[in-house]
Amino acid sequence: MILPNQIASLLRQPKTLSLSQARQAHALLLTSGLLPHLLAPLLSAFLDHCATRHAHLLFHYAPDPSPEAWTAMVRGLARHTLFADALRLYTRNPRAPAAPTLCTALSACARFPAPLLGRALHAQAVALGFGCHAYVQTGLVDMYSKHGESGLARQVFDEMPHRTVVSWNALVALEIRGGNLAQAHRVFDEMPERDTISWNSLIAGYAKVGNMVMAMDLFEKMPIRSAASWNSIICGYIECGDMELARKVFDEMPERNLVSWIAMISGYSKKEEVGLARELFHSMGERDLASWNAMVSCYAQNNHPHEAISLFREMLQSSGLEPNQTTMVGIVSSCSQIGDLLLSQWLEEYINRTWVEPDDYLITALIDMHAKCGSMNKAHSLFQRLKGRDVVSYSAMIVGFAIHGLAKEALMLYDDMLAANVNPNRVTFIGVLTACNHAGLVEEGLSHFGSMISYGIEPSMDHYACMVDLLGRARRLEEAHDLIKSMPMRPDAGVWGALLLACRIHGNVELGEIAGLHCLELEPDTGGYYVLLSNIYAASGRWEDAQRLREVMVERGLMKTHGCSWVEVRNYHEKRTGLCLSGQGQGSRATM
Repeated sequence: MILPNQIASLLRQPKTLSLSQARQAHALLLTSGLLPHLLAPLLSAFLDHCATRHAHLLFHYAPDPSPEAWTAMVRGLARHTLFADALRLYTRNPRAPAAPTLCTALSACARFPAPLLGRALHAQAVALGFGCHAYVQTGLVDMYSKHGESGLARQVFDEMPHRTVVSWNALVALEIRGGNLAQAHRVFDEMPERDTISWNSLIAGYAKVGNMVMAMDLFEKMPIRSAASWNSIICGYIECGDMELARKVFDEMPERNLVSWIAMISGYSKKEEVGLARELFHSMGERDLASWNAMVSCYAQNNHPHEAISLFREMLQSSGLEPNQTTMVGIVSSCSQIGDLLLSQWLEEYINRTWVEPDDYLITALIDMHAKCGSMNKAHSLFQRLKGRDVVSYSAMIVGFAIHGLAKEALMLYDDMLAANVNPNRVTFIGVLTACNHAGLVEEGLSHFGSMISYGIEPSMDHYACMVDLLGRARRLEEAHDLIKSMPMRPDAGVWGALLLACRIHGNVELGEIAGLHCLELEPDTGGYYVLLSNIYAASGRWEDAQRLREVMVERGLMKTHGCSWVEVRNYHEKRTGLCLSGQGQGSRATM
């Protein structure tokens, strides 16, 4: 139990407090009347534990927050990448901000695409007499450089009476961001003094473009290396796709920080090495929210949705951390893969309880989840809530409409998307072609397929499979075969399988045999192709050929994959196969 006379000293070191202790401190400050005097460090304590909602409520109900409290709140939100919230809060400050608060706002604005607001902050700095304040000027150089306004960044730098190493670093970062590594190196050489950030920026610049020779050369010359220096090299090798060298550097690090671990987990995730990522995650001593998020994202992005949801539950129960919107995007994505309607409803209720206004990334993930769970009305309602609709949100809706047979709605939304000057991507065209397939719109499908190149998109294997299926269902089998022969890449079993299925439907033995033999060559252990080709032979009276394929299946121990359905009964959700109906016991399952 924390005593009132210990609160002030403890809050001066908020990272030593657990979330539970911070809540105890809050209660004691309320009863002792000390809350107005210690509001700023208490806010920092909650924000250090990612309890942004608690901090929001605490700040909102404070009668007259001090300048320090405003700074703590803006800085804490920005530290959790809630830049829009940080800037929104900053603009609501009724009194003139102190220089530290203004610097924090500039830092948030640098990481948020709001150049007009950035210029307004510059004007405010001049009006308040902070125009020559070293930290404010450095913040302005950094902000303008990150907004791509190199002329203004250089102008502020040239007008600085006293240039610190921080302002020089901002100029180096400006040149690196503009892709001018040679100029960045020249500025680096001109610097009167350098710190580890100077070295790290240039190392990271070379590593980002894959020039690991120069990056390692600078790394070897560094007088003092920080964890960030090692992390830059690790990230460079990860970007180059060389996880072996990245792991070698990671293992050689004298002292690792959370960024080191997260970078490696993310690197393994990109390489689909889920087991190695999991091994690293479980060997971490201390885990922050970003490390949990990295592992959740690894599971979600590599088709391990059940593991992602299980890890999310573990985080809620054992870590004491509150998930942020990044966490929820990964969990919502996992729910989309499972197609669990009940879980999707619980997740949305949880999100609505936790965040007053979810951001567009999270809303887009929810749209995708509801669409894949079959709740198109809910998905469309969320789509209407979006402040800014991008290609991802449009594509999620178009694909959702298409896979549920709502071809008209999918194609109308595609037209709306083009009218809004949003260019389609590969996923968009999957949805459009699927919609045309469901509606039997062959000519329209061919037109959309032909238009892909005008948007700089080369059709992928999936697009060709959609078109073969579309032509095949319309009995245009020779055209489908010609399309396959014209493909720039080797067709896979999915493409040939679409033609094989169409030949089975329309009884074309000659093309069916061609497609079937290709399928068996590419995927000899998939029983479904044997069955389809056998059925084509049987329908044409070639009983010996049909029997031969059945015998091959028996010899190889192959079976046709059963059809499956997702069925929910009394809150039980599972994918079942077969032909039985079971209704026994508590939480009975209906299976088809």
